[in-house]
Amino acid sequence: MAAIETTSPTAKAATAPNWLLRDLAGLAVILIVAAIGFLLFPNNLALLTRITAIALLVLSLDLVTGYCGIATLGHAALFGAGAYAAGIAAAHFDINDPIAMVAIGALGGAVAGLVSGAVILRGHGLAQLVLSIAVVHLFHEIANKASEWTGGSDGLSGISPDPVFGVFEFDLWGHTAYGFGIALLVIVFMLLRLLVRSPFGMLCRGIKEDPIRVSAMGASVQGTLLRMYVISGAVAGIGGALNAISTQVVGLDSLSFTTSAESLVMLVLGGTGSLFGALIGTVSFMVFKDFVSAVNPFHWLTIVGALLIAVVLFAPKGLYGTAAQLLNRSRRQ
Repeated sequence: MAAIETTSPTAKAATAPNWLLRDLAGLAVILIVAAIGFLLFPNNLALLTRITAIALLVLSLDLVTGYCGIATLGHAALFGAGAYAAGIAAAHFDINDPIAMVAIGALGGAVAGLVSGAVILRGHGLAQLVLSIAVVHLFHEIANKASEWTGGSDGLSGISPDPVFGVFEFDLWGHTAYGFGIALLVIVFMLLRLLVRSPFGMLCRGIKEDPIRVSAMGASVQGTLLRMYVISGAVAGIGGALNAISTQVVGLDSLSFTTSAESLVMLVLGGTGSLFGALIGTVSFMVFKDFVSAVNPFHWLTIVGALLIAVVLFAPKGLYGTAAQLLNRSRRQ
C-alpha cells in the first residue's frame, strides 16, 4: 500500500508534464512557422492570413469529425455565418472594433452550429452527409437572397476595422491582419487542446468509439454532440470573422460547398482526431495548391489530386498521424 502511495504521485508528475511539453512545443512550432512565413513572404501576407483563417475552420471541423465522428460536408455554413455576422456588424451597425467583430463572428458561428447541428445530428452516416450538404446550400441561398444585408452575389463591402487596441492599424501590406490572425490561432489552439483533454472531450471520443455504451452509462449522446457542434461553430465563426477583417469584404464563396469540401480534404491530409494534424494539413494543402497553381495554371488540379491519392494510399492516417505512428514505432524498437 505504501508502495502504491509513493509511486502514484510520481506517475502523475511524469505524465502531467508530457502533455504540457507537447502543447508548449506545438505553440513554439506555430510561432516559429509564423515568423518564418513573415520573413520569407513579406509581400504575400494576405495568403498567410487566409491560411490562418482556414486553419481555424479545419480545427473546428476536426472537433466534430475527428473527435466525435460526425460526417459533414457543410462546415462552410458556420465559417460563412461568422464572416457575415462580423461583416454586417461593421457595415450596417458601425461595430468596427476587431475584437468585438471576432466575438460577434464567434456568436454567429455558434448560432449557425446550433441550427445546423440540430438538423445534421438527426441523421447517421450518409444521411448526415446529405443533410450537411443541404444545410450549406440553404445558408448560401439565404445569403444570396438577403442582398440588402449581405450584398448578395456582389459581396458585402464597407468593412473598415479600427486599429487593434487603438494602436495597430490594418495596413495595405497586411502586417496587422497577419499578426492578429496568428494571435487568434494561438489562443484558440491552446483552448482547444484543453477542451479535447477535458472530461467533455473524452466523452466525445467515447461517443465516437461506441455511442451505445456511452448512452447506456447515462450520458446524453445527442446533447453532447450538439454542444460540441456549437463550440465548433464558434471556432469556425472566429475564422470567418478573421477572413472578413483581413479582406474587408465577405463574398458568397465563404458559404460555398467547395470551401467545405476542401476543408475536409485538408483535415484528412493532415490526420483526423488531432489538432496538430489539422494545422499541418491546412498549411500543406494551401501552400502546395498556391505553388502548383502558379507553376501550372492549367493542370494544377490534376497534380493536387495525385498528391491526395498518394497520401491516402501511403499515409492513410494523414501526414501527422503517419509520422507520429512511425516515430512511436521507432521508439519501441
